[in-house]
Amino acid sequence: MRRVTISRAGCCFTYANQISRIPQEFKVVGESACRLISCNFGGREVEVGMLGDFRRSWSVHKRAMVPRAYISSSDIEDNADLLHSSLGRDTASPTWKLSLPHVLVATLVPFLFGYHLGVVNEPLETISVDLGFHGNTLQEGFVVSTCLAGAFVGCLFSGWIADEVGRRRALQLCALPMVMGGSICATAKSLTGMLLGRFLVGTGLGVGPPVAALYVTEISPAHVRGTYGSFIQIASCFGLMGALLIGIPVRSIFGWWRICFWISTIPASMLALLMMFCAESPHWLYKQGRNVEAEAVLEKLLGGSQAKAAMLELSNMDRGDEGNTVKLIELLCGRHSRVVFIGSTLFAFQQLSGINAVFCFSSTVFRRAGVFSNLANISVGIANFIGSTIALALMDKLGRKALLLSSFFGMAVSMVLQVLATAFSASNPVAFYLSIGGMLLFVLMFAVGAGPVPGLLLPEILPSRIRAKAMAVSMAVHWVLNFLVGLLFLRLLDVMGPGPLYSTFGVFCLLGVVFVKRNVLETKGKSLQEIEIALLPQSPL
Repeated sequence: MRRVTISRAGCCFTYANQISRIPQEFKVVGESACRLISCNFGGREVEVGMLGDFRRSWSVHKRAMVPRAYISSSDIEDNADLLHSSLGRDTASPTWKLSLPHVLVATLVPFLFGYHLGVVNEPLETISVDLGFHGNTLQEGFVVSTCLAGAFVGCLFSGWIADEVGRRRALQLCALPMVMGGSICATAKSLTGMLLGRFLVGTGLGVGPPVAALYVTEISPAHVRGTYGSFIQIASCFGLMGALLIGIPVRSIFGWWRICFWISTIPASMLALLMMFCAESPHWLYKQGRNVEAEAVLEKLLGGSQAKAAMLELSNMDRGDEGNTVKLIELLCGRHSRVVFIGSTLFAFQQLSGINAVFCFSSTVFRRAGVFSNLANISVGIANFIGSTIALALMDKLGRKALLLSSFFGMAVSMVLQVLATAFSASNPVAFYLSIGGMLLFVLMFAVGAGPVPGLLLPEILPSRIRAKAMAVSMAVHWVLNFLVGLLFLRLLDVMGPGPLYSTFGVFCLLGVVFVKRNVLETKGKSLQEIEIALLPQSPL
């Protein structure tokens, strides 16, 4: 009989005979279909669990095996206790209905993100005329990108705010600059006033989306976490479509663009009010030592039958983290740098694909192609909604990695269509259909994976101790590149021409495929605790 050490804690597992799909380090007790798996701790046989439960848990563990670089062994003190906690957990799935209202309130943040992303799309030309900078593409780019610069500043503080005051209070705080900034934009009399308002709005958007992603991830049951994560993209899509539709009368009604900004203050005010009635993240409450409150929130979100098991998992995974301060150098160069690098790179490819150039400047691009801009904007919104709906249906079925791969590849194909369109004259119908088809396919494929997955995947793979601050670092990369794309797109379109520019975007999409294939692990259907267990380093046999 073979004995193998697999844990620093000194637990040794033995086996007597090999069963299909059961690792040979374990001993099978009994001959029935309900045989027990046992292990040897310090010379004493201890039952681990039923054969069926162990097969499922080991399958979960093996599918998510990843290199040691993801996480250090010092993050978790006792691997054996965590494994037994996972194996002993109640297998019934908690109800999704209890947490849904809290998730829906949090999706007001991505709704506002989508709205402010598209609110200047159609009115941009009218704004430039009214405020006296018409024809200056650089200043038009500043109207778009100043909001993104503010978001970069906001996201630098989002991790600290989320850890200090909690996820719920952080979401309430992010609504304040969005209300103030929207009001300033609506009353702006000059470019300076517009830029100030956009910057304030941006600071709120910088704090809100990463905290909303954390909040949704931490309050969602594992079996619907991907679906709930897709709600973020759906809400962003609704916000974008709402901005495009509200902007339609801007050419026929004088000063209508001011109404567009006033409307943005309504959902921001609702966010601040409704979050008062939402639950705080149980992960944050536990890390603050408020165990009784954390368990009460888990009962509220998952139901009483699941709260005890969830609390046990939570206590095991967070053990030893109290009092440790996460420093920036640890995120960039320490034992967690691999995960932070993966998250930051996913957000980088998301922006370098050129998606926000499409969302912010689709009206300008379509007008240059001779397409009625209102119709084009509605089509972009519909394509985004269809893609988001597909992601909603498939996120917890196909998984995150499959959607990312198909998304980046489909976006690369759509850029090929855009490049082919430039080979024909503008009056050629082929150029028209290739250009419009390529643009809509690009938006559709983005919404399927590259849009919703990075914001969902990163909170899943990050250890709870660093989750908020690592999200802030990754989102900082997102906002910097978003700012640069928004600022330089029109200028690059004039200098390079559409063919080379779209080719560059296509290359980044293909690089995204390669990166996802090599570096991203699958997390569907697993609790956050199971994911951390799966990322534990494996001792050599």
